[in-house]
Amino acid sequence: MWFQDEARFGQQGCNSRIWAARGSRPRAVRQTDYEWVYLFGAVCPASGRSNAWLMPQANTLTMQAQLNDLGRSLADDVHALLVLDGAGWHVSHALRVPPNLTLLKLPPYAPELNPAEMLWRELRQRYLSNRLYPDIDSLDSALASAWLRLSDDTERLRRLTNFNWIKAALAQSQITPDTS
Repeated sequence: MWFQDEARFGQQGCNSRIWAARGSRPRAVRQTDYEWVYLFGAVCPASGRSNAWLMPQANTLTMQAQLNDLGRSLADDVHALLVLDGAGWHVSHALRVPPNLTLLKLPPYAPELNPAEMLWRELRQRYLSNRLYPDIDSLDSALASAWLRLSDDTERLRRLTNFNWIKAALAQSQITPDTS
């Protein structure tokens, strides 16, 4: 079972908490440019495996690229359930789902059911906040580097995304996580 989502990351960035002396008001940079990149990510909470594509836009073509790559990355004898939200490019009739994937759409307005959302919070808080990106290439490079650092730590991905209800569902089923 895999979970997929995408997030927009921009030069506007985000601020997050920092350590400072009690009573002080530390300053943090805040950029106001309006250029964006999109990270399409999928994670298997049970195994900590992940798959991601950094894209200039979010649409059916970019979704297709990620689905194709995810399908190719699975072992030959694996069929994965990919849980995702109802974004237009997830339900497009032009989307061709690889034969080793089955898509399951989450109910509307239920991001808390998608563990992939935790990836975006982690990237923003730990790697990308309180920074300036002089151009879109710098942002692209910083996001790629942040994703590689996060995705290399499969145990951390498991801790972030393997919710108790997922563990319970896997324990009751005959499904085994794909660890290949």
